[in-house]
Amino acid sequence: MKKITTIILVTTLVFLVSVSTVFSFWGKKSKTLIPKNDAVKISTADITDGKAHYFKVKANDGIMVSFFVLKSRDNVIRAAIDACDVCYRSGKGYVQEGDFMVCTNCGRKFASERINEVKGGCNPAPLKRKISGKDLVVEMKDINANSWYCKYKKQ
Repeated sequence: MKKITTIILVTTLVFLVSVSTVFSFWGKKSKTLIPKNDAVKISTADITDGKAHYFKVKANDGIMVSFFVLKSRDNVIRAAIDACDVCYRSGKGYVQEGDFMVCTNCGRKFASERINEVKGGCNPAPLKRKISGKDLVVEMKDINANSWYCKYKKQ
């Protein structure tokens, strides 16, 4: 029994390291946004396919803040910093697996409907957003308040 447990643990560890390595080499495709009138805008038409879309914008302190946006199964457009309270120092962020966002550092999974709902721990850090007309709007004050999460990300 101990041998089986060891094999399972080693296999899990190898998998997590492999996922982290892949993303450290290729990374996620993210679009750089330029703020206008102290906010960034993203057309909702571009983000309603249920897939995570990654963006980055430079905060006032010079840190590039990475975040993702997705429309969850309950038809809510959600946004979160691509980091969490626990793993942000790894600089790795999240990837999407079906209807879950997965931490590429520790492997924990989070249902998309819980993004912006649950805060703390390894949950993706919520990012305030609003819909204005046909755009998702994130104010720069919220980007600036969360820049510390991205301090360790590769730029």
